[in-house]
Amino acid sequence: MTTHISMLAIDLAKGSFQVCAVGPEGTVLYNRSLSRTRLATLLADQPACIVAMEACATSHHWGRVAQRHGHEVRLVPAAYVKPFVKRQSEAGMQTAWGAVCPPNDKADAEAIAEAALRPTMRFVAVKSAETQGRAVAFRTHQCLVRQRTQLTNALRGHPLTDSALPKAMSREVGRIRPCGAEGTREPEGAGERVERRGHGPAIPGSGDGNNFP
Repeated sequence: MTTHISMLAIDLAKGSFQVCAVGPEGTVLYNRSLSRTRLATLLADQPACIVAMEACATSHHWGRVAQRHGHEVRLVPAAYVKPFVKRQSEAGMQTAWGAVCPPNDKADAEAIAEAALRPTMRFVAVKSAETQGRAVAFRTHQCLVRQRTQLTNALRGHPLTDSALPKAMSREVGRIRPCGAEGTREPEGAGERVERRGHGPAIPGSGDGNNFP
């Protein structure tokens, strides 16, 4: 049966992979779940054919494995696969001609095969391990820059005073707030006498002890 397979549509996962084998006329020969080891063995033993997968980070690894064994790899963007997935309400239902609509992973594998067979479909190129490594380093750097900016803005927004912080942290806050505690001053007019009706306790930090209105 393997000699008549023209396409292997693979729905990737962590431990088990759904493989849909398609014949030259577009008929489904089998649709079964395989482990990681059995999938690697299948790609090694299967004569050269089309290997279709949904484009993701893992698909580039398996695409490189398939290319080493002489297969043609087609990575379909996820947005282009979704329109070919059978509705969940149809999963497991028997049609009028006796066919049973497969649920979940089986439906996804068949949708990948349908999308990869379209003559006008656009595919994603398989990336090398070095290219993926550079992309991971770049995204990690961007994440660290965003986190640093968030922490800096959070410290600027907190009403921190040097009296409530250790000296080491006060110096760090001084770097974020260049004026520091030495550059702070009371607003103009804070020490002037303000008259109002009634008397109450003095407000701390009001200058000469008078109450503000």
